[in-house]
Amino acid sequence: MIGKPEWFKRRKYSGWGVTPKTWQGWLYIAIVILPFALFQSLPFWDNPTRIAVTVIWAIFLLIDIFDIMIRMKKDERENRHEAVAERNALWAIMIILVIGLIYQVISSSLNNQVIFDPVIAIALIGAVIVKAISNFYLDRKD
Repeated sequence: MIGKPEWFKRRKYSGWGVTPKTWQGWLYIAIVILPFALFQSLPFWDNPTRIAVTVIWAIFLLIDIFDIMIRMKKDERENRHEAVAERNALWAIMIILVIGLIYQVISSSLNNQVIFDPVIAIALIGAVIVKAISNFYLDRKD
């Protein structure tokens, strides 16, 4: 799309995504973020229009960043390191979600009502489904 993979490197220590490594990468970031400020400062737009345009621009930005991430060249060692880091991050997320769900159920049941956040349960169930589908696919592929 617009951004080029050679302008960026994989974000290793501060989350997911990419980090600019050349001046072109920094310019790209500035140019794609500038419209967000512009959209918010236009006085003749009403709120629904402002929100719609901002969401459309954010979706475009996410698609472009995702395209950059897919086209980045990584060697086998980087792929292995990224896979281990992603696995460890997933374990941390899963443990925190399970503890949060258990806390919600116990604390609400002490008040004689069982209330929990369904988004947490859906995330956990979704993760199990994705893992099962992935294992099924990989078993069939080999």
